[in-house]
Amino acid sequence: MKVFGFAGYSGAGKTTLIERLIPCFVARGLRVSLIKHAHERFDLDRPGKDSYRHREAGATEVLLSSPHRWALLHENRGQPEPGMREQLARLSPCDLVLVEGYKGWPIPKLEVWRPATGKPRWEGAEAPAVAVATDRPDAVGAGLPVLDLNDPVGIAGWILDYLDGELK
Repeated sequence: MKVFGFAGYSGAGKTTLIERLIPCFVARGLRVSLIKHAHERFDLDRPGKDSYRHREAGATEVLLSSPHRWALLHENRGQPEPGMREQLARLSPCDLVLVEGYKGWPIPKLEVWRPATGKPRWEGAEAPAVAVATDRPDAVGAGLPVLDLNDPVGIAGWILDYLDGELK
């Protein structure tokens, strides 16, 4: 399993880019999974539903299952957020795991940057990006490879090449 991340400030287009990249990888026959970091509290369940009531009653995990999908909801209940290895171990086998957020994880990552947001480049010192995807390559400067944010096929190819071409 290969892991590749996406970092940048809110509004830069990380989610949109990933949404456009996934079909490119799937078209190459790859099984793709995703880990998305959320800074705020989130919920996939609805108040009043049985599974919600069970979690509210104190269950640490509730697994919801249907013929179409399943989801495991886990309450940390005061425990720290799981680390990278623990989260990756929970995924089913796949070829490529895309990671949105988790800027500090020591994985190769693409910085997504659009100057129109008014935010500076994200230049994470703890786990720097290996390339920049932007809609304004002239504004990036020297240093890292610059990819066209509007060319998901090209970016997908670059990522696979970066990951040593082991995924065909």
